Amino acid sequence: MTTGQIISVDPSAPDAEVVARAASVIRRGGLVGMPTETVYGLAGDALDPTAVARIYAAKGRPQHSPLIVHVASVDQARELASEWPRMAQALAERFWPGPLTLIVRRRGNVPDAVTAGLDTFGVRVPDHPVALALIRASHTPLAAPSANKFTEVSPVTAQQVANGLGDAVELILDAGRSQVGIESTVVDVSGGRPVVLRPGMISRADIEAVVGPTARRLTPTRGNVVHRSPGQSARHYAPRARVRLLETSQLDTALAAADSSHTGIILCQSEGAPAAALAFSRSLGADPKRYGAGLYDALHAADAAGCEELLVEAPPDTPAWDAIRDRLRRAAHP
Repeated sequence: MTTGQIISVDPSAPDAEVVARAASVIRRGGLVGMPTETVYGLAGDALDPTAVARIYAAKGRPQHSPLIVHVASVDQARELASEWPRMAQALAERFWPGPLTLIVRRRGNVPDAVTAGLDTFGVRVPDHPVALALIRASHTPLAAPSANKFTEVSPVTAQQVANGLGDAVELILDAGRSQVGIESTVVDVSGGRPVVLRPGMISRADIEAVVGPTARRLTPTRGNVVHRSPGQSARHYAPRARVRLLETSQLDTALAAADSSHTGIILCQSEGAPAAALAFSRSLGADPKRYGAGLYDALHAADAAGCEELLVEAPPDTPAWDAIRDRLRRAAHP
């Protein structure tokens, strides 16, 4: 098999032969670029420490950042968990399949390599027919962090996986662009009160409507401290271009001082594109779901346009935009 090969697959009715081919890669310890509704994942056998080590090596991911395990059902998740709190069951019934990861206590069959040595692990059921078919055909849960180098922009297309990881992945299933566009919400339900560790398009309000008040999100850790959830590094989701997150009132001044031939802009609330002849310009609109679906694609496009600096109009500072602002603040971190 050609390394890094992209094979198209119907996102709603995946071809069983194509899925079986990808599953055979997983079963022999290889890695597959797997589409999900959030972003494309770098999938390997979650119960095989050697395959998990290949994921870390391919991404250049530090060992203190645990992986999320993808399963095909609540029952499969419970087989990996030593405890399954009522909160976990309530959230799973409401949001799975979907972009929600639950942090629960693990059984001994979940390797230390997946959890960074913690007694907890993250698990979710993806809302994507191709991902679900691959999990079932592989006969094993799949560890599947975003299919990109660590701290870089997550891929939302198969070609972006190939561009970022090259020959580190044996096969990439191309099911078109991911619909949600950013990573899952992560909620820790392993303690007495749920904690939102990473915001996503399932909001804190959505979570609290099911399980009641959540604790304040923990301050992201630095250095080599083990994280309880992915997405906790100060710098993350970052394009090659230097990102400047600016309020609307700051845009004109920043544009006037910019080298337009190497500058791009991403707009939110402002109408249309600026008059300056910039290397890249895109308006993602003032709806958070539409914005989230287009954000990473825009960041990849800005890099492809050769931008050295990317001016990003800050979205509203409201709960509906928490996940977007989280990603942009980390992308802009020096």
